[in-house]
Amino acid sequence: MAAERTRPLRRSGGPSAPSRCEPGARSRAPGRSLRKNETLDHLISLSGAVQLRHLSNNLETLLKRDFLKLLPLELSFYLLKWLDPQTLLTCCLVSKQWNKVISACTEVWQTACKNLGWQIDDSVQDALHWKKVYLKAILRMKQLEDHEAFETSSLIGHSARVYALYYKDGLLCTEPGGSDDLSAKLWDVSTGQCVYGIQTHTCAAVKFDEQKLVTGSFDNTVACWEWSSGARTQHFRGHTGAVFSVDYSDELDILVSGSADFAVKVWALSAGTCLNTLTGHTEWVTKVVLQKCKVKSLLHSPGDYILLSADKYEIKIWPIGREINCKCLKTLSVSEDRSICLQPRLHFDGKYIVCSSALGLYQWDFASYDILRVIKTPEIANLALLGFGDVFALLFDNHYLYIMDLRTESLISRWPLPEYRKSKRGSSFLAGEASWLNGLDGHNDTGLVFATSMPDHSIHLVLWKEHG
Repeated sequence: MAAERTRPLRRSGGPSAPSRCEPGARSRAPGRSLRKNETLDHLISLSGAVQLRHLSNNLETLLKRDFLKLLPLELSFYLLKWLDPQTLLTCCLVSKQWNKVISACTEVWQTACKNLGWQIDDSVQDALHWKKVYLKAILRMKQLEDHEAFETSSLIGHSARVYALYYKDGLLCTEPGGSDDLSAKLWDVSTGQCVYGIQTHTCAAVKFDEQKLVTGSFDNTVACWEWSSGARTQHFRGHTGAVFSVDYSDELDILVSGSADFAVKVWALSAGTCLNTLTGHTEWVTKVVLQKCKVKSLLHSPGDYILLSADKYEIKIWPIGREINCKCLKTLSVSEDRSICLQPRLHFDGKYIVCSSALGLYQWDFASYDILRVIKTPEIANLALLGFGDVFALLFDNHYLYIMDLRTESLISRWPLPEYRKSKRGSSFLAGEASWLNGLDGHNDTGLVFATSMPDHSIHLVLWKEHG
């Protein structure tokens, strides 16, 4: 029998064939790679156009890596945050998978909405919702930039020039200032229909709620009227000049009025008696505002009622509460020598005081009474203030209505206004809905934006146009 052939055994410590990770294997790898490249070059040289096209198409597929599909979702979201929204919208068109991943990135779309001045409700975590909100937001901002966000309408029904307007919750109250028409009308802005009409007196200022109407008159009095019956329930006598502004608080049972006699009076709303006369103004008091304080300082606490009264040069701050006898806390002005006049409009939300002048918009911090900033618009002089919020301000002049982005202090939109006469008291025009000034949310950009009385006795309205 032939001897059995056996494979010789290698000792454990002896030499072995080099592995792929050893230097010998590494030295042969470049040579092997080079031979592969030469083989490919040879095949390519032998290929015709059809084969080369086939090779090109397949190479593109082999070399591509869909990182959004391969990466964990958290890493994909991190990468997407570095892209601008317009690029993200383009990426959504790549594939259904990309669209699904990008649309699911809540933080990206919320940030994009915030950057446009949109209010964000963080409790809503539906990612697809925020992409839709962004698309809606970008459309509305485009309309604003293109001056196409508004439309106009008119209210017709008075037989004399309207001097007093007040807007609340979709309803606009209008009252003429002359004896030819003493009717106060309450309009539904959405329909243009008059829902109430009562006979009053010659009015310079109005404010209303569901039950009553309070009017300041050129006959030096203030009156309270009942909508349902049209009856006058209180008559406040004591001023010696026309009453240009009124405000009240049912909680305090207090009414305040500012007059051409340079005085501010505090009245018992239900009893009709004068509780105090506040003096110190040396010009017509064209605006009074009664508002709860929202900040703490040495002089007041959150929840305290504060009265602001303004004339041509000064804004005075008074504490109003259960104690009626009060002293002026502070007087604000923009020039010590009274060389700069204030516009007859005043914004106070409990945290900030804002007023416009020929130098620009002045914003005071109510906690310290310091001027926080002066916003100037050198390209347009003498802009008057209509509304002021956290994100936007509504301004106007004799020709246009303007929207300012307060984050950049730039005018982002304007709307032409018809010829009208601006009142020295600032009561023959007003802003409508104000919540959008703190940031749009896709729902608050509806209804009235601006209203002014016209020489032909009508009321000119500027309204938000419905979303496209």
